[in-house]
Amino acid sequence: MSSHNATAPHYFVPGPSQWPVLGGATLLTTMIGASAWVNGLTWGAYLNFAGIFLTLVVLYKWFGDAIAESESGKYSARIDVSFRWSMSWFIFSEVMFFGAFFGALFYARSISMPWLADLDHKVLWPDFAGVWGGVGPAGVVESFKTMGPFPIPTINTALLLTSGVTLTIAHHAIREGQRSKTAFWLFATVLLGAIFMGFQAYEYMHAYSELNLKLTSGIYGSTFFMLTGFHGFHVTMGAIMLSVVLYRVMKGHFTPEHHFAFEGAAWYWHFVDVVWLGLYVVVYWM
Repeated sequence: MSSHNATAPHYFVPGPSQWPVLGGATLLTTMIGASAWVNGLTWGAYLNFAGIFLTLVVLYKWFGDAIAESESGKYSARIDVSFRWSMSWFIFSEVMFFGAFFGALFYARSISMPWLADLDHKVLWPDFAGVWGGVGPAGVVESFKTMGPFPIPTINTALLLTSGVTLTIAHHAIREGQRSKTAFWLFATVLLGAIFMGFQAYEYMHAYSELNLKLTSGIYGSTFFMLTGFHGFHVTMGAIMLSVVLYRVMKGHFTPEHHFAFEGAAWYWHFVDVVWLGLYVVVYWM
């Protein structure tokens, strides 16, 4: 919410908008391109990237309209409550999203692996030990090494924990009306997120080139790259959100009383931090 929205006496209902339809069309274009790309069609990659670009354009225009409505004083306290509920449910859906992947990891490690290694299956796979991080019972996976917690995952943990602290400092600063301090610590948060992603990219290169750990490395490789990859995607999205908030802070938006765009992005970033802590323990240590 903006600095001008506290006194609006009504519940603002926006007029008809083209953005939902256009957003759906661009997402459909993106997925058609991705499907064609993975099936070896040369035009698929171009259509996929075109869809991504057009989706970003739609989001830029759509959120631009919302910001303009907020800054023009059309949003009231009721809208603020609506935004808070919306962001809460969105984050809850993300909790369920990651819960599915953590559940898959638990099932594979604690149920499937011991079951495939029990006495009933020794006739089929007499040499299979059922150790997590192995090549599997069928012998169709190339040999690989697992990823340990040192040094990069631990460094990344420190980076994200530090970013949570810098973001909290920025939040306190905006509540105190200290715009320059808010901008500085927001920039520090985004920078820490960017460094995290740089280390994550290096870790992936290390996994592929030195450990022979790939997405095709059995259930271990699948769960490792799906969990860390989707988390990295969420870190990127969170950093983009915070960058937009930083731009708005520098443009003079928000007041100490009304700054939900900041708070919503901060909720999301702290959620990403918590997911990483769970991921750090169950993926790298266990």
